Amino acid sequence: MIKIQNLNKSFRTKEVETLALNNISFKVDKGEFTAIMGPSGCGKSTLLNVVGMLDKPNNGSYQFNGEEVGSFNEKQYAELRKSNIGFVFQKFNLIDELTVEENVELPLIYLKVDKTERKARVKEVLERMDIGHRAKHFPKQLSGGQQQRVAISRAVVTNPKLILADEPTGNLDSKNGIEVMNLLSELNNEGATIVMVTHSDRDAKYADRVIHLFDGQIVKEDTNNFKIEEEDMELAISFLP
Repeated sequence: MIKIQNLNKSFRTKEVETLALNNISFKVDKGEFTAIMGPSGCGKSTLLNVVGMLDKPNNGSYQFNGEEVGSFNEKQYAELRKSNIGFVFQKFNLIDELTVEENVELPLIYLKVDKTERKARVKEVLERMDIGHRAKHFPKQLSGGQQQRVAISRAVVTNPKLILADEPTGNLDSKNGIEVMNLLSELNNEGATIVMVTHSDRDAKYADRVIHLFDGQIVKEDTNNFKIEEEDMELAISFLP
């Protein structure tokens, strides 16, 4: 699904140019769950933004589903993003003035999905994420774990080919964090491709593979031979207070 070769990304100010990604090469297969790890400032979020077409590389190759997209303009990126990629952020990025169901419905409005179908899909995904009983509530009326369930609902309501998660449990306590990882793992088991940035060794164990970044370069890749399965997640939750 994703194939990146010799990709570079730098940021320039008047005084200095910073190389955030240095000659990055890797691929992600369809249906794979990949974690990206590394210290703060190593380029993890920059890489996720490039993969998610929120940012453009300076040079190098980026192929998405076999199509070279590295040189696309913003309009082309926007069209490809809205129908192919779902985003889950650490800070949830929900709109406070909209209800839960309105937040989740928003991507479908951008895709010009018929209103009747929109309502049905929103209801279905909220029930699936066990947050349907909060459909008429506003984000500030929800706990952090509930807000992240809403954010995941919004990310998957369009049935995207790729889910990108940036520190999805970073603002959650242990129990809610495990439940969110459980949801992501279930989606992956059903065929979703997931790329996740994380500082958490626990969360990384849910992935098939871990890519380690340091100073904008890939320094190591690990195949996860101890991937956490759903039964292990439920057991872990049961031991939490």
